[in-house]
Amino acid sequence: MDAAVASTVPDNVLEVIFSYLSLHDLRNCSLVCKRWYSFLNDENNDVWRLHCIRKLAEEALKSDLLSSVPTYKAKLRAFYHAWNPNDCSRNIYIKPNGFTLHRNPVAQSTDASRGKIGFRHGRHAWEVIWEGPLGTVAVIGIATKDAPLQCHGYVALLGSDDQSWGWNLVDNHLLHNGDAQGNYPLLNNAPKYQVGERIRVILDCDDNTLSFEKNYEFLGVAFRGLPDKKLYPTVSAVYGNTEVSMVYLGPPLDG
Repeated sequence: MDAAVASTVPDNVLEVIFSYLSLHDLRNCSLVCKRWYSFLNDENNDVWRLHCIRKLAEEALKSDLLSSVPTYKAKLRAFYHAWNPNDCSRNIYIKPNGFTLHRNPVAQSTDASRGKIGFRHGRHAWEVIWEGPLGTVAVIGIATKDAPLQCHGYVALLGSDDQSWGWNLVDNHLLHNGDAQGNYPLLNNAPKYQVGERIRVILDCDDNTLSFEKNYEFLGVAFRGLPDKKLYPTVSAVYGNTEVSMVYLGPPLDG
């Protein structure tokens, strides 16, 4: 379509047309003219609302799970970054809301799940909410595609090899390559994680660091020197029927 003609299409007609296009097509449409770019840059218009209604479960849209991503486009982005039902332990399934994993009560097993999208460039943040008992080991962090997602026994699977990095919320230890990397955060009498709290994970692929926030307090850099590999949001759990949600936020806001 000629850019001059494109700029004359009424907004209500654009909304109908754009609501049926794929995300890839919408990206191309945003390059047609300034008006279309501005229109699609409105993350709360009816185009993104209709895409959300089609893709996201009503349960997720109505709950407060996505309260940290207030716009429709941000909610849709979070859905495409959520837990991958095809990249998790056989003892884990992803609930119908699309954002919460459920670990089945299987004895003597540690089970993990990765997000759908990994990162190798840029800065990224996501929230992890542990909505069930922690058990003896509950680890959040990142892993490459080479890290295992299931093993025998109740162990810190995330952080057990050189392909994963994790923070055990039970004892506040950092874990990598099978070794404890020290206490975290570096605070006297650091409070333990309380079920339901939102932990913000911050991956900086430019500085090769992984950090965490809790209750909007920056806890410091947990890991430095991360490899130049695609890294995925990951958790590992041992407790039967525990549930963990993950919501991708986008680039972290400094300060």
